[in-house]
Amino acid sequence: MRDWRVIETWGAPPGFNMGLDEALLLDADAPPTLRLYTWDPDTLSLGYFQRWVDVPGTARAGAVVRRLTGGGAIHHVNELTFSLVTSADDPLYRGPVPESYARVHACVARALGDFGARAALAGEGPLDSDRADTGMCFHASTPLDLAWGGRKGVGSAQRRTGGRVLHHGSIKLGTSPLEGDIATVAATGATATPEEVGRALRAALAEAHAIAFAGGEASPAERARADELGARYTDPAFLRRR
Repeated sequence: MRDWRVIETWGAPPGFNMGLDEALLLDADAPPTLRLYTWDPDTLSLGYFQRWVDVPGTARAGAVVRRLTGGGAIHHVNELTFSLVTSADDPLYRGPVPESYARVHACVARALGDFGARAALAGEGPLDSDRADTGMCFHASTPLDLAWGGRKGVGSAQRRTGGRVLHHGSIKLGTSPLEGDIATVAATGATATPEEVGRALRAALAEAHAIAFAGGEASPAERARADELGARYTDPAFLRRR
């Protein structure tokens, strides 16, 4: 068994959420960590490489940040956000990058099965949820995304630096006006909270990858670093840098 820490931060400010993930990524001494979190207020996160002008929804969210990870914009509401931060030689992330996505998404799919969602890798070809010119993650599918009912319901992206990996993921429990007709847990007829889906994901990762999770909190030093780093994520200069 391998030891991992779990940090749960429900209803956290956008800058803090992004700052804590970056703090964990940059700290080579931080233990492997699964974060389970939600946002307050509802937040639109832009992918690191996105241009501001390519995401019309920026004016319709409670807050906007730019992530360290790539991909399309995500409206963080009615969802569970998770992040996995560990060394690049961890068994979850060893080898080709696409295989690491497949490993993580297999566990997410298993967790979603507890709530009636038959999630599977999207594979080749467009999904019914794909739409042009929105800049939204859930309107642009890739073969490694998770989908059910012909629509995308889980998106994730990675950032690798200094021999470490940050893997962000969004699991949709319900939709929002910015995302519309996408796959959600609610569409299966199930009612699930972020906490419940988080527990299911934790159990799936533990069983599939021999991980012993221990509940914990960010240390005072990690929280201070998160606050320091977090200010950049809502800075207009950073948001509009592209």
